Amino acid sequence: MTNPFPGMDPYLERHWGDVHHRFITYAADQLQLVLPRSLVARMDERVYLDSAPESGRRIIPDVRVFEQRHRKKARAKANGAVAFAEPLIIELDEPITEPFIEIRDRESGDRVITVIEVLSLSNKVPGAGQKKYLQKREELQQGEVSLVEIDLLRAGERLLPCALDRLPQSHRPAYQVIVQRGWKPTAVEVYAVPLRKRLPAIRVPLRATDADVTLDLQQLIEQCYRNGAYETIDYRKDPDPPLTGSDARWAAALLREKGLRKARR
Repeated sequence: MTNPFPGMDPYLERHWGDVHHRFITYAADQLQLVLPRSLVARMDERVYLDSAPESGRRIIPDVRVFEQRHRKKARAKANGAVAFAEPLIIELDEPITEPFIEIRDRESGDRVITVIEVLSLSNKVPGAGQKKYLQKREELQQGEVSLVEIDLLRAGERLLPCALDRLPQSHRPAYQVIVQRGWKPTAVEVYAVPLRKRLPAIRVPLRATDADVTLDLQQLIEQCYRNGAYETIDYRKDPDPPLTGSDARWAAALLREKGLRKARR
């Protein structure tokens, strides 16, 4: 079975850890086929510990505490020595890793000219992940590096480089892509990505003297769906986060039409 939705499958959002890594890998492969010979697409990753998220919603539990239950009497050594105390066991999570793509110019000492980010939920809610991401975005702008920011998650807040009221309602849909060219720091390109339409093919800037290259987002999501074996998704349940209003009704009707939900009686 293929992705039943015409664009982004909202049910993939709950599997974002896997989808995110696949998407970045396939995007780097797709780009490498169309880049000039002097440029190369490389994958890298950010690593951090999100130990104290500032919002009320915890993204990934960073510490788990377990209390060991023992017999009432503390054990002692056979020779009658003082009994030892029982410690509290604290288990730490592994650091969070977030992959991204750097397009590098091999003719200028591997200089980074463009960065492509696919946002995670930890980028979109207050906490260490968001702080580190925003710091990197500022550094890229100062270094005149182009940034392509792909947001295919409905949860969290939009990380817009401008005030939300500057965007018309037509450009505030479920998903969004933002492009900032390194040599045009005061201009922002915003792609509206509605739930009910095919994901767009976007223009990826390279050097100022290069023509843009194309990145087909729908092709990448279809590849993630197919290779990730997501045909096992149970479409009888609501996605996480759930759809609301007319979007929920549209999705339910679509899934019934495709035989993935029972028809209403």
